Amino acid sequence: MEYNTLALPSGLRVIHLPSASPVVYCGYAIAAGTRDELPGQEGMAHFCEHTTFKGTARRRAWHILNCLESVGGDLNAFTTKEDTVYYAATLRDHVARAVDLLTDIVFHSRYPQQELDKEVEVVCDEIESYNDSPSELIYDEFEGLLFGGHPLGRGILGRADRLRTFGSADVLAFARRHYLPGRAVFFAYGDVDFGRLVRMLRKATADFPPGEPLQARSAVPLPPYEPREAHSDRATHQAHVMMGARAYCAHDSRRMALYLLNNILGGPGMNARLNLALRERNGLVYTVESSMASYSDTGTWCVYFGCDPHDVARCRRLVARELDRVAQRPLSAAQLAAAKKQIKGQIAVACDNRESFALDFGKTYLHYGREKDPAELFARIDAITAGDIQQVAQETFAPGGMTTLIYHNGQLR
Repeated sequence: MEYNTLALPSGLRVIHLPSASPVVYCGYAIAAGTRDELPGQEGMAHFCEHTTFKGTARRRAWHILNCLESVGGDLNAFTTKEDTVYYAATLRDHVARAVDLLTDIVFHSRYPQQELDKEVEVVCDEIESYNDSPSELIYDEFEGLLFGGHPLGRGILGRADRLRTFGSADVLAFARRHYLPGRAVFFAYGDVDFGRLVRMLRKATADFPPGEPLQARSAVPLPPYEPREAHSDRATHQAHVMMGARAYCAHDSRRMALYLLNNILGGPGMNARLNLALRERNGLVYTVESSMASYSDTGTWCVYFGCDPHDVARCRRLVARELDRVAQRPLSAAQLAAAKKQIKGQIAVACDNRESFALDFGKTYLHYGREKDPAELFARIDAITAGDIQQVAQETFAPGGMTTLIYHNGQLR
């Protein structure tokens, strides 16, 4: 893959991947997320994302919504624990319009109070819809157990009572502190000339003063990890269970082995070991899946399943047995080769989704300063040994090191 990259005097970095498609995906990835909120700002990063669409010095909210929609394009955004991304999809004929619009809303939004007053209720409804979905809510509460009062343990959406206290000045202060060119990357994927793209960005950012590239964020120290078990009465028909622990940060060399092991245990394939053990062989669950998240200084690994409350203990034993099996018995050469073949195929299929790939390489360049190359990723997967997988299994699934959270109606067995 032949990327084009450049750093502008403002500190803004640009990454572009050419393609023959007339549809261009482009946007800003910004190093500002939930973990950058100060005490009392819980939910601010996500609320700022929502209200960034509500007006600039040049555009009212309606003009922002209509700018790309009127030519068949799309404008969207999302917030994570460590970043916020604003992006667009449009025909190549309208890239200049997208660049101008994205730059305007990210760096020149005014956050008018009358718009905040309306949008806060939209976000509060989003929170309530999330609260109505225990299979999603449990992920947030589980990270709260793993990280305690640390910002990484906060839910991205925040709390309704806190959000209703945010005023225009509060949101503007958050944006001015974090939405800086030096904390951002502009990414583009499609049939657009790189020189032309750079000229568009130079024009759109002509009023930006010289700046510095992204510096490492001053992270709040992580509290010691203390495994625990917690139960919550949610009056749900099913019991919802999460088991897991802290894991490796994004820069840890062991992360790739855990990535492969996670796919073996609870990845999207129906042949994942946990799916075979709980669903296919025993018919105990509809959904069982494992997942991992890697942050700049730590990470998580967990398994989720939903089952009849009377089957919780049995499901937990089956999960523990599968985890113990990979920790105590190394994969055979054939098992390892099959696992690598499967995950490389999944990656290749995922890369064929151009929107997802554009978002992925934009964030990769933002956080790690490197270009995302599937061939390089495949080489790292090929280098993983059975011993590497066994080691991370023993470290991650260590006896007494797992945290468990269970939503149930009081009828557990």
